[in-house]
Amino acid sequence: MPTPVVYDVNVLVTAAACGNSPFRSWPSPPPTSGNASADCVGIANDAAEFSLWLSPHILLNVERVLSQLFKWEQEPIDAYLAALTAIAEQSGGEVVDPPRTVHDCSDHEDNLILDLAAEVGALLVVSNDIDLLSLSPWRGTPIVTPEVFRQKVDGMRRHVRRHR
Repeated sequence: MPTPVVYDVNVLVTAAACGNSPFRSWPSPPPTSGNASADCVGIANDAAEFSLWLSPHILLNVERVLSQLFKWEQEPIDAYLAALTAIAEQSGGEVVDPPRTVHDCSDHEDNLILDLAAEVGALLVVSNDIDLLSLSPWRGTPIVTPEVFRQKVDGMRRHVRRHR
């Protein structure tokens, strides 16, 4: 059974909108690409070790940021959101709307990420948000950057390949 993981909005936006994005094929390590967030999406796309969990809040904010900040047209946004939803489903995760129970962070948006992590029993949260990262481990759940997550998965996969 894949390990449940939650990616923050900033990871999903950076995966598609920032430098060296492979938003078409989603390769995953090894080898690593120049976009750690894209590698994280590739790891979930593999549906091997991790199941991606999403919420309507996350998808809505990915759409908002891509539209307003990056000036994406609606068609590629819709295609990306469909790809993320498909990755979640094929990896063993899904889109769920968790109850609002977490109030551990001063930023309301960050609490919504933690609500999802609590609801699905995520064993890991991946984020570039300093407020979330400063809570790690949150209720025993590590919160790591995309770079750290990518490095750990890359190292784990290389180790497994060497010892087959």
